[in-house]
Amino acid sequence: KQWYQRRVRGFTVGVAICYDIRFPELAQLMRLKGADFLVYPGAFNMTTGPVYFELLTRARAVDNQVYCASIAPATDREAGYVSWGHSVVVAPTGQVVDSAGHEEKTIYCDVKKEDIQAVREGIPTWKQKRDDVYKLTEA
Repeated sequence: KQWYQRRVRGFTVGVAICYDIRFPELAQLMRLKGADFLVYPGAFNMTTGPVYFELLTRARAVDNQVYCASIAPATDREAGYVSWGHSVVVAPTGQVVDSAGHEEKTIYCDVKKEDIQAVREGIPTWKQKRDDVYKLTEA
């Protein structure tokens, strides 16, 4: 198993590493297993971060109608590996709830199960999946 799932304050949280955010199938498996909040700790670099970090976080949130957080260390240009920083929390609608810049920041935000349910009822894509055409399975 390449990911971790745990109940936290009424949410089922799926956790995978930052590179895994590039693969929508893993996020879909976590959603199928009940995850309603996905967390990706990681450290995109100064090349990939500006292009992909927020974009992929928003994509996984929308694809799976879940909250999604990508967590990164603050940018330290003196470090051997320079992280892009920019930790971000995204709502199931794809809207950024809060984010950090290059600096160190603790993000506090309200996440509500009702928001997840409203998105899922408003756009019921998971009920409309075509299992007769394709099926996602766990290895």
